[in-house]
Amino acid sequence: MALFRALVLHEEGGRVTPRLEDIDDVRLPEGEVTVAVEYSTLNYKDGMILQGIGRLVRAYPHVPGIDFAGTVEHSDSPAFNPGDRVVLTGWRVGEVQWGGFAAKARAKAEYLVHLPDSLSTRQAMAIGTAGFTAMLAVIALEKHGLPMGAEALVTGAAGGVGGVAIALLSKLGHKVVASTGRTELRQYLEALGAIEVVDRAPTTPPARPLDRERWDGAVDAVGGTTLATILTQLKYGASVVACGLAGGSDLPASVVPFLLRGVNLLGIDSVMCPKWPRIDAWQRLARDLPLDKLDTMTEEVPLSGVAALAPKILSGAVRGRTVIDVRR
Repeated sequence: MALFRALVLHEEGGRVTPRLEDIDDVRLPEGEVTVAVEYSTLNYKDGMILQGIGRLVRAYPHVPGIDFAGTVEHSDSPAFNPGDRVVLTGWRVGEVQWGGFAAKARAKAEYLVHLPDSLSTRQAMAIGTAGFTAMLAVIALEKHGLPMGAEALVTGAAGGVGGVAIALLSKLGHKVVASTGRTELRQYLEALGAIEVVDRAPTTPPARPLDRERWDGAVDAVGGTTLATILTQLKYGASVVACGLAGGSDLPASVVPFLLRGVNLLGIDSVMCPKWPRIDAWQRLARDLPLDKLDTMTEEVPLSGVAALAPKILSGAVRGRTVIDVRR
């Protein structure tokens, strides 16, 4: 029997309660690869799971954590060997099966990606699902003709997706405008590469189906009326990537921008994204993401401090990225 430390959620009287526990590795889920986890990270979905919101988890006790990075301890797959450094994001790990808020995890081989040599496991979790999503968004904009030196809008800029998107687009030579409800973070967003910081879009639907053309492209992590407003402001043939719904899942928009300006609304699903696009995205992150800027947006906490952060990330009070050292 081999024990390891984990954050375990229990459902008691309709409430979800987290506890740090030593558990037996025979309780790990089925999978070809066992990983000694070094770091995990905190995403918005983790906050929901820790608070028992949305019924994302149906069976308790449960180990949350939708991301993890570490070293292969045991493998029954020819694709991985003990000692390989790997990263996992998505695949509903941390929801339907035990996840990365633990010193060990087990997963199917197809869920894992070899970590690029230039990235540490800590940096991989500073990126996490949020940064991976941002990279997929940038790739989608490029595939749909984002011009060189584009003026690009990033909404939800103070969050993880927004921060990584700003750093990536800026490094790639684009003029990035950051939209946020936390304008006190202007200097932080400018340090990531934003040339301008604007207040977030109004909470009412756009008054007109078309507004002045401004954006060559946009990454929207908010949804709702924010996304509807962006559609009215895209230049002819430009695209906006939808990759979040912090502002709501409704889209109070008109089809007019699609018909008269030929704009594109692109969706990103980072959870069930197939393996080859994942590998490409991680190689791009290793190449194109300025790691010094990644460091400025990252805070590290021990596993024991995770539960207290759940309400903060849900209320938008967490800036950038939070790395979790599961070994302490």
